[in-house]
Amino acid sequence: MVREMINRWWDRLLDVADKRSFSAIGSQYAPNQAKRDYMLNTLGLAAWGALFPVLSIIATQLAGAEQAGMFSMAFTTATLLLYVGNYGVRTYQVSDIDEADSFSSYQVQRVITVLVMLVVGWLWCTVRAYDHQMTLITWGAFGFRAVDALADTYEARLQQMDKLYLSGVSQAVRSVLGIVVFTLLLLVTHSLVVASLGMAVSAIVTLVALTIPLAFLETPKSRSVDLMEVWELFVECFPSFAALFLFALIETVPKFAMEGVLPYKSQVYFNAIYFPAQSILMIVGFVYKPQLVRIANLWADRAKRARFDLIVLAMIGVCALVTAIMFVVFATVGIWFNGVCYGTDFEPYRIPQYLMIVAGGLSAGIDFLYQIITVLRRQAQATVTYLIAFAVVALASAVLVRMVGFNGAVYSYLAVMVLLFVMLAIQYALIRFQR
Repeated sequence: MVREMINRWWDRLLDVADKRSFSAIGSQYAPNQAKRDYMLNTLGLAAWGALFPVLSIIATQLAGAEQAGMFSMAFTTATLLLYVGNYGVRTYQVSDIDEADSFSSYQVQRVITVLVMLVVGWLWCTVRAYDHQMTLITWGAFGFRAVDALADTYEARLQQMDKLYLSGVSQAVRSVLGIVVFTLLLLVTHSLVVASLGMAVSAIVTLVALTIPLAFLETPKSRSVDLMEVWELFVECFPSFAALFLFALIETVPKFAMEGVLPYKSQVYFNAIYFPAQSILMIVGFVYKPQLVRIANLWADRAKRARFDLIVLAMIGVCALVTAIMFVVFATVGIWFNGVCYGTDFEPYRIPQYLMIVAGGLSAGIDFLYQIITVLRRQAQATVTYLIAFAVVALASAVLVRMVGFNGAVYSYLAVMVLLFVMLAIQYALIRFQR
């Protein structure tokens, strides 16, 4: 069955090459597939979310904790720069129901932001004065995340045209292939440099062979690029970019605070207890992200605003429920399971793990509230909130990591998540009851 699907897909690509046009080839996949949307989008998000944890475990088992810590730091930086590449456009694009901006304009805007992302990455490596090995590992991670950012605009196009399940397929294939290539190359070469660069190459292959063709074959042809629209996208989405980038920076600052103060292997332990918190964010995203277009439509219809409010309250409840379940899991078998995966004792990290899970639940709530504020087109107001939170976490991390070491990074992360959730909840309430 899988072989038949691959063969059919290659036949379509050959037809495109023969006719030299995507528009000459008809679409084959139907829109409005709610069940398929949930299943395959969940698969894609799960594969994407599991990518870093799985790679971290593999690197730890095959290359040792210190080497794995170097890779973790590189991938953490690349993931932060991913927000530069994405520029906060995804929710804006998928909620552009009337196509006020052309898909061509979205593509041009994304190419520019990805180039900026790579330039910033080069400057980061230069400023940090990484050695040859760390520089190449970091560029492997940068390459993979740059493809992630480019692919996102094509996957958003599929979601915008109500074919979210195809977006999930694209995301899943890219992530799974990245894991497979990284693992095989590390097994064969015992080199994190080769494995990281090979992972980036595998992402480029999926972008060219799957993601871009899917977007062009399965969605209507876009009108031509309008440079004024490109400029407007930069202007309109800047508040969203600033807020999302600051949020990512807030999450990353404790890790940066540890670099140079604690051994690189501390990055592995921090990420290991952070991944369950990240999984809460992912699980909550599985529930609401496929519904972003529907939520935007509910808000657009004044008669359905009460239903919109119910969805917001229900999602905050989902965040609390998922957090409670994750807490129970790690109070019973989770700590032991981490020890098995990473080959080390995680019992000393039990309390930090519990605190990180609480922070993860708050993080999921923060992400959801921000997406809702974006749907309301009031994302500019969140920027000041994120700036305050960034100042708090930067100061707290710098002080606490030097005072109490590893646990200081966890304390500062939890404190800033509490602060940010409370401020965003108040902000949403003020915006909602003014309209």
